Amino acid sequence: MRKRHFTLLIACLLFAACGSKKPPPPGPASVNLYTVKKQSVLYYDEYPANTVALSQVDLRPEVAGYITGIFFTEGAHVVKGQKLYEIDQRLYQENYDQAKANLKVAEGNQEQAQQDADRYNYLASYDAIAKQVLDHAVITLKNSKSSVAAAEQALKMAATNLTYSVVSAPFSGTIGFSQVKLGNVVTVGQTILNTISTDDPMAVDFLISEKQLTHYEQLKNGAQQKIDSLFTIRLPNDSIYAEQGKISVIDRAVDPQTGTIRVRIEFPNSHYILRPGLSCVLRVHNQEATPQLIVPSRSVVELMGEYFVFLAKDSIARDKDDSTKTHPALLAIERKVQLGQTVAPNVIIKSGISAGDKIVLDGVQSLRTGSEITVSKKPPPGAKGENGGQSKPDSSQSNGAKPDSAKK
Repeated sequence: MRKRHFTLLIACLLFAACGSKKPPPPGPASVNLYTVKKQSVLYYDEYPANTVALSQVDLRPEVAGYITGIFFTEGAHVVKGQKLYEIDQRLYQENYDQAKANLKVAEGNQEQAQQDADRYNYLASYDAIAKQVLDHAVITLKNSKSSVAAAEQALKMAATNLTYSVVSAPFSGTIGFSQVKLGNVVTVGQTILNTISTDDPMAVDFLISEKQLTHYEQLKNGAQQKIDSLFTIRLPNDSIYAEQGKISVIDRAVDPQTGTIRVRIEFPNSHYILRPGLSCVLRVHNQEATPQLIVPSRSVVELMGEYFVFLAKDSIARDKDDSTKTHPALLAIERKVQLGQTVAPNVIIKSGISAGDKIVLDGVQSLRTGSEITVSKKPPPGAKGENGGQSKPDSSQSNGAKPDSAKK
C-alpha cells in the first residue's frame, strides 16, 4: 500500500514539473525615438521676487494733542508738502504769540541798555561819571543781548511746534489707511498716523547666487542696454507687466549662510499697478546666443538627484531561444546628463549627449541599461503631422520662451 502511494506521489510531481513551463522572456520594448539637435531658443531665467517701495516712512507726530483735521483720501496718491493731518493748534499758536511778545520786550530792554551804555561811555571820556557805573551799564547791555538771543530761540521753537501741528507729506507717493480719527489724542514719536511710500518707480528685489554676481555687475555697468526685454515680471495673475526694468542696486555683501546676494530692479509704475509687498516672478532674458541641445522633458529620468536619458545604440544580442546564436538588435543605453533651463515641455541639455544622438522618447521608466527596444510604428502623443514618429521640441512656453525666429 505504501509503495502504491509513493508511486502515485512521484507521478504527480512529474506531471506538475512537466506542466509548469517558464514564461517566455519579454520581447523588445516598443518605443519612439527622438534625434537630438541644436536649436536657438529664447527663454527666461525666473526668480521669486517681491515689490518694494524705494522710500517708505511711518508718519508720527512731533507734537501732542487732538487730531482736528484729516485732509486726504486713504489709498490715494499725495504730493510732497501736501497737508495731511492737523493737530489742535490753539496751544501752539498761543505759545508762539507769547514768545513773539517776549522777544519784543527783550529787544526793548536791549535798546534801553544800549542807550545807557553809550551815554555813560560819553561821560566817562570826560571823567564825569564813576567807572563802576559804566561797568554796570556794560554788563546790563550784555545781559540784554543774551535775553534777546534767548527770546529769539524761544520764538523759533514755538514756531517749529506750531508748524509741527500740521503733518505734511515728506515726499510724493501713495498713502495708506489712517491709523487715527478726528478727536484722537496723539503722543509725540509714538502714535503712528499713517504710512506713505513712493510709487513711481517701484523696485523689485530678488536673490541671485554668488556665482552670478559678476554677470549682474556687468549688466549693471551697461550691458543691459544692449538686450531687449532683459528684465520683466510676471504678476500673481500670470500676466506679464507691460514695463521693463533695469538694475538699480546690488547689495553690499553676500549672505555667508546662503551664498546669495540681493539685487534690486526698478520698474516704471506711472499707472500705480505695482504695490509694495506684491509677490511676483522676475524674468531675466536668456542671453545665450549659441544654439542649445533641446530634448523633450519626458525623455529624462531622475534618480537620486541625477538625470539620465536612454540612448538607442545598434548592437548584437543573443537569441532568446538559442543562446549560442546572436542577431542585430537596438539597445537602450543609460547616459547621465546635465540639465539646463526648462523650456515649456522641453529641457536644455548642457552635457552628456551630442547632436545627432537618438534617445528614447517615451516609456523610459520601464527601461534599464541594455534593454532591447524596437522602434514603434505609431507616432507618440502630440506628434501629429511629424515624419517618422519623431516629436519635435516645442520651444514656446507660457512664460514667453520661444524660438529666436519668432522675435523677427
